[in-house]
Amino acid sequence: MIQIQSGTASIVEGKLHRGNEPKQFVYLHGGDICGAAEASGRNTAEILDFSANINPLGMPPGVREAIIESLDSSLNYPDPFCRGLKAALSEKLGQPENFILCGNGGADLIYRLVYATRPKRALVTAPAFAEYEEALNQTGTWIDFFPLGKTLEITEDYVDKLSAEHDMVFLCNPNNPTGILTPRSVVKKLLDKAKALDVRVCLDECFLDFVEHEEAYSAAGWLTEYPNLIILKSFTKMYAIPGLRLGYVLSADGELLNRMCLAGQPWSVSEPAQAAGIAALKAGGFREKTIALIDRERTFLKEQLEKLGFRVCDGRANYLCFQAEGDETLADRLQAEGILIRRCANYHGLGGDYYRTAVRGHEENEELLACLKKVL
Repeated sequence: MIQIQSGTASIVEGKLHRGNEPKQFVYLHGGDICGAAEASGRNTAEILDFSANINPLGMPPGVREAIIESLDSSLNYPDPFCRGLKAALSEKLGQPENFILCGNGGADLIYRLVYATRPKRALVTAPAFAEYEEALNQTGTWIDFFPLGKTLEITEDYVDKLSAEHDMVFLCNPNNPTGILTPRSVVKKLLDKAKALDVRVCLDECFLDFVEHEEAYSAAGWLTEYPNLIILKSFTKMYAIPGLRLGYVLSADGELLNRMCLAGQPWSVSEPAQAAGIAALKAGGFREKTIALIDRERTFLKEQLEKLGFRVCDGRANYLCFQAEGDETLADRLQAEGILIRRCANYHGLGGDYYRTAVRGHEENEELLACLKKVL
């Protein structure tokens, strides 16, 4: 298990240790289409972005219209309590309104959670979504990274590493960047152990929206049983509104949600974002249509990537993680052709020859494959 503390990294006795020196901001995610355009001399319309995992169907019907209509209301401050949006979420999810807190995207809520609780020690998988580490760095939290090994699967070994020394444990399901699902039985064992040890569990289910039979994997039905559980959700990917920033958390711990409110600004969710969220929740059949498309295209893309010689994770989200063994410049060569994929070298546990690609529409996936054949 790799142990790190916030600050600038250095190797000490075989362990990754961080001091307290300030560090420069580095963008760690996909979707920087403006930067890619600037670097390649193209305009953004000429770049095909597979580095961000956005629904290829775009916004659901009614969302764009709701955003436009909300502009008149934007003359006033947005509702700081997101009353209308929470009511719509409560009805859709079958959860009490006081179990819901909305925020400026999933990342905002991760930071609020960490600021509100200031854990001394946390357990995180390697690899995992980078913002867990970034948020924990800001509170000086000691992080134990648990390498997932060659299979990149989260198993009961991760549960075994949880101890009373930890204040918080993170689990992303399906995991980012691998897309691999963690069995419900493993999640249950983690929750049971964490409850017994009084450890808070942050369960990131942002990409579970793309999984058929979501209820077979989600822990949302266990919120009352586990008051130490907080579930993270986002509108960004499924409803194709990353520019608006909208997410929410679910928890039975009202005191924690109140502390998270106090850990950020009062108007974190804009009027257009709230309107978009309410409209998105009314889009009947949209999610089912999306899942059908993603399942079909993910199967096709995985088969074709494997034919090109890549080792592809058995992901279930709207992206695929793959290894181009020994090739650490693949993303650069694709960018020169106007296609972006996500480099995964900054994920703990992955080397510079790991990449992640979004699953898009069939024609775009064909274009990616053609370009891969060209640069290989």
